[in-house]
Amino acid sequence: MVYVALLRGINVGGNNKVEMAKLKLTFEQLGFTKVKTYINSGNIIFEGPDQNHLQLASQIEAAITKDFGLNIPVVLRNLKQIQAICKAMPETWVNNSVMKCDVLFLWEEVDNKSALEAMSVKRDIVDLKYVPGAVIWRIDKENVTRGGIDKFIAAPIYKKITIRNCNTVRKLKTLMEEAAH
Repeated sequence: MVYVALLRGINVGGNNKVEMAKLKLTFEQLGFTKVKTYINSGNIIFEGPDQNHLQLASQIEAAITKDFGLNIPVVLRNLKQIQAICKAMPETWVNNSVMKCDVLFLWEEVDNKSALEAMSVKRDIVDLKYVPGAVIWRIDKENVTRGGIDKFIAAPIYKKITIRNCNTVRKLKTLMEEAAH
């Protein structure tokens, strides 16, 4: 089965530095195949056994702790889940000079529609859409500072997500589809 492992908080602001080549090796040493990293923010595509995502994520987290001395949370999504997220994301929602669109990948314990209620953003400025495994949001760039995103960052749910922009998620889908062949 093809997965993407999304690591939370690596290589951000000079913190939790992880070299992608070494991270790739960590995944290969776990027995995963077709391992490929995408950009420097902790996106690893790989082929692995069809097993419980939480158990697989725990294995990966333990290997990262062993190899890098860092406690990095990992969320996994398989190809079918990434395809569903991309299908739910309107094509007009993009990340460019006038619009910001992100996918907030949810940890299991917050993965339900009530996650929308926990996000203290201004609904008249921020468009939110829940799809199993994620919340997709879109805001016009001119409104970013007025959307309440700063309050969301302080909310408890923020520690239970990892964020990728929509362009990255669409690219991950393409890379995963290539790995599946």
